[in-house]
Amino acid sequence: MDSVSFTLPTQGVFVLIGRNGSGKTTLVRILATNLEATAGTATLNGIDVMSEPDQIRERIAIVPQEARPIPWMTPLQSVLSYLLWRGLGYAEAKQKACEMLDRLKFGKKARALNRTLSGGMKRKVLMAMILCTEAKVIFLDEPTTGLDPISRREFWEVLQEIRKDRFVVLTTHYMEEAEQLADTIGVLEEGRLIALGTLDELRRRLRYNYSVKLLSIPAPPITLTEGEMVKGRHDLPVILTTEDEAFRIAQNLSRERIKFTINPVGLEDIFFYMHSGGDTGGS
Repeated sequence: MDSVSFTLPTQGVFVLIGRNGSGKTTLVRILATNLEATAGTATLNGIDVMSEPDQIRERIAIVPQEARPIPWMTPLQSVLSYLLWRGLGYAEAKQKACEMLDRLKFGKKARALNRTLSGGMKRKVLMAMILCTEAKVIFLDEPTTGLDPISRREFWEVLQEIRKDRFVVLTTHYMEEAEQLADTIGVLEEGRLIALGTLDELRRRLRYNYSVKLLSIPAPPITLTEGEMVKGRHDLPVILTTEDEAFRIAQNLSRERIKFTINPVGLEDIFFYMHSGGDTGGS
């Protein structure tokens, strides 16, 4: 990490986004006491991460990106044993385990061996394990990778409930997920925090409020009277501009039979703009 510095209230959902290798997992591992920082300080609820790791571990739970449930256990056994390890009594642990597995809609698969589950279901086992704990700080490193859209939204619903009295640090590559869940968003690039704020605060850092996404590369190139063009998903052009200019561009594209979408600027547009070297007014 390169001099990352920020302060957040320990409540709600803090989402870290960034390209592969930007430092998201490294930062999470440092805060969760799984990796020792070479310099700097970090505290959670006033407890120093580096000098008091045991106290931190009592208050947190984490699903690392590389974690997998034990193959010869069932989801119910996995969650139950984890809660027992954290100090709960058997009756309370079993009740919490069953309730969480029901909320995540495991059904009969709650008693199937983990090795027989799909990759997405295995991720849900890990999430069930930590979401039913009493941990006040939860770290989730790309937790919904491999989940189908329905399971992902079920997970979002659980997070919406627990965000009221817990602090969740979530990394993701899904911009829609960040928009839906984040109270605060951090954008990392090569170990540096290049932006931090709510979605509305990040939107205000751009000079333009509309996004025109082209679904093919036009020939000849589009001429802009106002706005900027950046590379978006699959390197296709994205035009960030004003509402009036977006309307003019849309008319021209329609005449040329070029497919496009037009929407208010979203987090994906902000992300691509920042990583294209765009000036967002500083971080």
